Amino acid sequence: MTETEHAYTLSIEETTVRLGTDPVVGLSGEEAASRLASHGPNELKDRPRRSLVQRLLAQFADFLILVLLTAGVVSALLGEWIDAGAILAIVVINAVLGIVQEGRAERAIEALRKMAAPTARGLRDGTMQKVPASALVPGDVVRGEAGDVVPADGRLVESVSLQIEEASLTGESVPVEKDATVVYTEPRPLGDRANIAYMGTAV
Repeated sequence: MTETEHAYTLSIEETTVRLGTDPVVGLSGEEAASRLASHGPNELKDRPRRSLVQRLLAQFADFLILVLLTAGVVSALLGEWIDAGAILAIVVINAVLGIVQEGRAERAIEALRKMAAPTARGLRDGTMQKVPASALVPGDVVRGEAGDVVPADGRLVESVSLQIEEASLTGESVPVEKDATVVYTEPRPLGDRANIAYMGTAV
């Protein structure tokens, strides 16, 4: 698929052809191993944590912040202490908010990592097998049942009275109805894609 194409805009047949898979047989063990070596494990990438000093310095690397700091220095040199103080206060508040938001984002990613399913039921060589979720690859056919955590983002190929709890992504308090047969012809926001299941959500 190209960057401008999304799985939710493709039919089930188009999706399986693009991914080189068979929804009845799944991938062969050899092909799955080859794709795993090519694409890497199905895991959220861990980014090294930055120290508080690094986070603080990063907040002042933005061009607009540098402009504000320059304006604050000029105001101070001209004796405009109220303006200089106001500009400095804005810069400090912005830096604090940036650090807080970065911390929240890191905690959210860590929470998603903990919510990830350790194993999945994947169709390999025509049989449904227990597969480590980290070993899932593009083209794998995965079965989800009530109570399961979705082990990877995926295009649904079959659904029967399927509802998925997507509160961790969209904030919706009620489960979302899913339908594999739906195909969209125009862009849709993440929460409105009825033919897609997202990693970490609950069946």
